Amino acid sequence: MPDFWNDTDKARTVLREATRQRFVLTPYQELCRTADDAELMLELADDESDDTERRKAVAAVNQALESAAGTLRDMELRALLSGPFDANNAYLMLHAGAGGTEACDWADMLLRMYRRYCEEHGFAMEIMDMQSGDEAGIKSCQVRVVATGAYGYLKSERGVHRLVRISPFDSNKRRHTSFVSLDIVAEIDEDIEVDLRDEDLRVDTYRSSGAGGQHVNTTDSAIRITHIPSGIVVSCQAERSQHKNRSHAMKMLRARLYEWQLDRQRRDMEKFYGAKGEIAWGSQIRSYVLQPYTMVKDHRTDESTSNVNAVLDGRLDSFIEAYLKKNATENARQETS
Repeated sequence: MPDFWNDTDKARTVLREATRQRFVLTPYQELCRTADDAELMLELADDESDDTERRKAVAAVNQALESAAGTLRDMELRALLSGPFDANNAYLMLHAGAGGTEACDWADMLLRMYRRYCEEHGFAMEIMDMQSGDEAGIKSCQVRVVATGAYGYLKSERGVHRLVRISPFDSNKRRHTSFVSLDIVAEIDEDIEVDLRDEDLRVDTYRSSGAGGQHVNTTDSAIRITHIPSGIVVSCQAERSQHKNRSHAMKMLRARLYEWQLDRQRRDMEKFYGAKGEIAWGSQIRSYVLQPYTMVKDHRTDESTSNVNAVLDGRLDSFIEAYLKKNATENARQETS
């Protein structure tokens, strides 16, 4: 189709739909290939006269079936991602709340947890901006997660995360409770209309604080953009070029502003923490308890595990799956009522 790009809006729509289709079809095709391989190995096992070789063939069949079971579970989970932007990349934002240094350290732990989750699932993670804590950890962080389905999976993590542990910063070894808020918004295409006017923006430049070479740290290449009507603030210092940082920040702002506008239309501001009040007691979606016992519990789904270390190492699949299933059930109930 030599004239495919003549209509860029239509071309983007086709490519976006193709991405969604591949997101569903890829595991199905993999499942079919695995089933064919297992069937072939089973036939070879039946025809094999040597007991040792037959056992090897049967072991290969069992391995293929285990792989197929994992692929099938992945298909079932992907089937729950039916939102218009579930296949998109995502922006993940962490903000330390009540707890001071403890909360900053907890934010750093959560960033590591999501980094490990992304590594486990082949998601790329790009740090857009990070503000370090006064003594330890991070005050805030803005991250871009690049993968088909990133928003669909990670939207379940939106909310306040609570940590209970013996503080490593307390010489008296007392138990402390810390809170960190996490927000997720989908990256949106440029052809989606967002009410974004230049006169509503305040743009500030500042010197990048992280490592990245002498040019990064000696020029005002970092960008902070404030959308005055909504109060939304985005920043980026990932690139050496101020122009590139501004482009990334504007893209993030469009995504957050689009979500904010949808919330206003639905009269539902719960996705933004300013409407929820403090990042503190009573607002958490999940608790991570290290003392006096070990437990991670999601308060929305009642999904829980005592293997806290595995969760902090990025093993979040059971929590994400439980949320998506609960969300799908509630949506189906609303449609039938």
